[in-house]
Amino acid sequence: MPTPLAQFPVRRLTLRDLTACADLGEDRDWPRTEHAWGLLLTAGTGYGIDDPDADGTSLIATCTLTTYGADAPHAPAYAVVGMVLVAERHARQGLGLRLLRHALARAGDAQVSLYATEEGRGLYARLGFTAGGRAETLRGHFRSAGPPPSIATRPATPADLTALIRLDTEVFGHDRTAMIARLPAFADQLRVAEDRTGLLGYAAAWPDRHTQTVGPLIARDTDTAKALVASLASGTDRPLRIDVDEHHTQLCEWLRSHGLATAARQTVMTYGAPGLPGDPHRRFAPLSKATG
Repeated sequence: MPTPLAQFPVRRLTLRDLTACADLGEDRDWPRTEHAWGLLLTAGTGYGIDDPDADGTSLIATCTLTTYGADAPHAPAYAVVGMVLVAERHARQGLGLRLLRHALARAGDAQVSLYATEEGRGLYARLGFTAGGRAETLRGHFRSAGPPPSIATRPATPADLTALIRLDTEVFGHDRTAMIARLPAFADQLRVAEDRTGLLGYAAAWPDRHTQTVGPLIARDTDTAKALVASLASGTDRPLRIDVDEHHTQLCEWLRSHGLATAARQTVMTYGAPGLPGDPHRRFAPLSKATG
């Protein structure tokens, strides 16, 4: 009698699995994202289940777990689950539940968050995740309109990295040096806003298959966030994509007035915590939904 798919072994993914991960994403109508997968599999951990009919050359399910602050002495660790994918032909057979339980076991006592589609909310709720907010994905060609932002920005330099990580830790709520230190190589653009007191914010733009994804976006206020987005938009002719926490309504309205449109909405769900850590007033967009 064949082994039920939900009992197939889970293994850790490596960079050798990049093509298989991207293929599985395309199976679920996701754009190919080898670039993002590469970051996730080096700064975080990927888990997968091999296709039993393909001799280890393809995957039928994946997820990633990126953990922050595990070495902090006085705060619980924090982890983000992402890239939860199950091949269409094997949907609703327990694979997603198996992988998520595996990831939560590896997360230990960490507080965990994820971005859930409407389709996935029920599965995550079964595991104990609760809704903690909403996020809106906006996409489109950025059009200049009205007066330009008055806050100056500039490209980040290696000398900014220490201050940038310090600001990121303060706003994100956990130290994610291993992820942020990779941004200069990962992103096409990395820009900062500052005044004489120091950094006011920073933002990156990195390539997806058809868009430039903006994230992370951390800023003192909405005007600073607008200036950073506008400066990133001026450096590309590709459409922008950005996942904005929905309570930043002014930024969402400004983006729509500049040519972007709502493409999707997600629920932010948390496990072991009432909501996301850090400062929501200065956290405008994640690096990606898979990394936080």
